[in-house]
Amino acid sequence: MTERNRLANEKSPYLLQHAGNPVDWYPWGEEAFEKAAREDKPILLSIGYSTCHWCHVMEHESFEDPEVARLMNEAFVSIKVDREERPDIDAIYMTVCQILSKGGCGWPLNIVMTPDRKPFFAATYIPKEARFGRAGMVDLVPKIKEIWDTQRDEVVRSAESITAAMRKAADAPAEAGGGAPGMSALTTGFNQLLGRFDEINGGFGTAPKFPTPHNLVFLLGDRKRTGDEEALHMVEKTLTEMRLGGIYDHVGFGFHRYSTDAEWLLPHFEKMLYDQALLVMAYTEAYQATGREDYKKTAREIIEYVLRDMASPEGGFYSAEDADSEGVEGKFYVWTTEELEAVLGKEDAGLIARLYNAHPGGNYSEEASGESSGGNILYLRDTLDELAMSFGEDAGAVLERVETARLKLFEARERRIHPHKDDKILTDWNGLMIAALSKAASVFGEPSYADAAKKAADFILTTLRGEDGRLLHRYRAGEAGITRHADDYAFLIWGLLELYEASFDAEYLRTAITLQKDMNERYLDEERGGFYFTANDAEEMIIRHKEVYDGAVPSANSAALLNLLRIGRITGDASYEEAAENLGKAFSAAVDQAPSAYTQLLSGLDFGIGPSYEVVISGESGSQGVESILEAVRGVYVPNKIVLLRDSGSDITDIAPFTQEQEMIDGKAAAYVCMNYECELPVTDPEKIRELLSK
Repeated sequence: MTERNRLANEKSPYLLQHAGNPVDWYPWGEEAFEKAAREDKPILLSIGYSTCHWCHVMEHESFEDPEVARLMNEAFVSIKVDREERPDIDAIYMTVCQILSKGGCGWPLNIVMTPDRKPFFAATYIPKEARFGRAGMVDLVPKIKEIWDTQRDEVVRSAESITAAMRKAADAPAEAGGGAPGMSALTTGFNQLLGRFDEINGGFGTAPKFPTPHNLVFLLGDRKRTGDEEALHMVEKTLTEMRLGGIYDHVGFGFHRYSTDAEWLLPHFEKMLYDQALLVMAYTEAYQATGREDYKKTAREIIEYVLRDMASPEGGFYSAEDADSEGVEGKFYVWTTEELEAVLGKEDAGLIARLYNAHPGGNYSEEASGESSGGNILYLRDTLDELAMSFGEDAGAVLERVETARLKLFEARERRIHPHKDDKILTDWNGLMIAALSKAASVFGEPSYADAAKKAADFILTTLRGEDGRLLHRYRAGEAGITRHADDYAFLIWGLLELYEASFDAEYLRTAITLQKDMNERYLDEERGGFYFTANDAEEMIIRHKEVYDGAVPSANSAALLNLLRIGRITGDASYEEAAENLGKAFSAAVDQAPSAYTQLLSGLDFGIGPSYEVVISGESGSQGVESILEAVRGVYVPNKIVLLRDSGSDITDIAPFTQEQEMIDGKAAAYVCMNYECELPVTDPEKIRELLSK
């Protein structure tokens, strides 16, 4: 039996994957830092996550190798960190990579630093032996040890210089600007996205391509505000091409992490919860804006995948599924033509192969070898409806055959060895999924989605909240823990605000406001504005940073801007809108320089600039009158609005005192609609409500 290292006592699936390594790994903590100081050794900090393909490759090639482990144990005190558990650590040391590297930065991330945590070397994937100009561990580790032993003064000077650069970079996003970004930032953000738009394939830029749904949601809002059809074209082209491509799992649903090519055909196969959540929101809002049923269908299919494969019995949602199965990336998802025929029979296999571009030689090349595996990624060149009509026979019959075949393929695939599932439950990513389910529940009139969102919210609020009411970050295997971050607050508040509008349970709204107050107290930079990533009583790091850039996931500051505006309109408390204004001012210099890098924040600015609406519905919850009004409100694409329900059993007037006088009209449910701080007379006719919201 392999001897296990200290990581065996951890909860993180990623750390547990390394518990059998011969490397003497430590988790992040004082024990490791004290050992490094006592033995006068540098620290090797290695950061990754459990569904990271190249993290697996480096583990098998280097960290499982006895020779590499011996060299590492002699030279370093080695620390493993799960970036999803400790995004605070990851963000700090990713900055090091960005400062030192002229190339791309990603995971695995390997940092060498002094015992007092000051870095002097950064690298991503490192093979065992050097190849193609990339240093190998067997040469690199002894070289770093030699430099540490013989050139210490130079190493320390370098570490101090890098740390100073990190502190400067941490301060840069919040350098003083003028007022909050305004209309010009929205216009420039649109133009920058237009300049990067791929007219042929959709999306922005070249390969690799990431979904970045918040770009699309911003563009939908831009089209609503300006009427510019070019914004809608970019959204529709991108959503359609992604849905057709191999980045979408046509058999089991859900989206893979990103496309390695410009055409969305060849995916990196891992599936992340946050991608599913953000894409559900993008497709749902696109359906609202266009009425296109294929967007609705895609959103519902993503939700089907999440509820089937990513929902925990307790109510929360798991984090991710791996790209690899049986040690091979994509093996779970690809099909040979022989496999298709064995499952479907010759005739239906021929149909599926023709529709989904499968051929005997295979269309998928494994990344490491560049050679075809003989397997096929299933993807479409046109929508199924259009392809079915092109067959010259009854399109409905073709679609029925395709769906029957899909179900057979899914059942056959379920018998394969599944990719590893990272079953930790994270507060921030669950907040995004709660928001997505709630939005879909409202738009599609699907109560089961709201029920799933409630179950997740209740689990988070009872299990991942301490006795002091503050959030925790991670739950796994019966244990909640890990210090909370700004993302946990911002994304859960977002989810709870959406859940209130789906359920009109005022307790979720009250909790969202309480959490926002806690976030303001613990994370806000009172001097320069903006929210720090870590709380004012969190573990002290070499820097305390703020995030505003909207990457794969929007930043906490971007999400908080919209949360503050919505809470301000809900409560009628102007201090929340003032806080949102100050947040915008804090990052104005960075946003004005490159607005398209902050599209979630731009969506918040769009709400603040307006037009925006407040809708108060007065009537009995569940009554025909209220349901008719809600159907009207939810049937119009109005991203910049808040909706409140005042009924006899609600205590919404305690939260929103201005609703006290907003009552039913002649015993009928009524809607009170205000736009840009100007209020209309109450109306009871759903058609009139549509008119008011369409101004």
